[in-house]
Amino acid sequence: QVQLEESGGGAVQAGDSLRLSCTPSGRDWRLSVMGWFRQAPGKEREFVAAISVNGGSTYYANSVKGRFSISRDNAKVYLQMNRLVPGDTATYYCAHDPQGTYAVADPNEYDSWGQGTQVTVSS
Repeated sequence: QVQLEESGGGAVQAGDSLRLSCTPSGRDWRLSVMGWFRQAPGKEREFVAAISVNGGSTYYANSVKGRFSISRDNAKVYLQMNRLVPGDTATYYCAHDPQGTYAVADPNEYDSWGQGTQVTVSS
């Protein structure tokens, strides 16, 4: 089992940037695809971004492409969020994908989730 802890959320203005961090521990997450999802009040959890084991491949939701960037190192997984808009307001979750298929946008691919970090963007 992999444990995940997110940090870096906060309240910002539209146009600002935030960098979220995910600190995994437990089973060797370094051999797994990692992803970020978000959930706004009253909405379903939605895919944001994912990154391959070696970081060479990244995947993004259309709504964040060109503004968000996912990366990883040996200690953490990051989500750099630029040019934030009010529609980005949500709780952001880090997730672990043990299967590593191409279905990285499917939350059912992931077996471990963090508690989430809140991002609030005001206009």
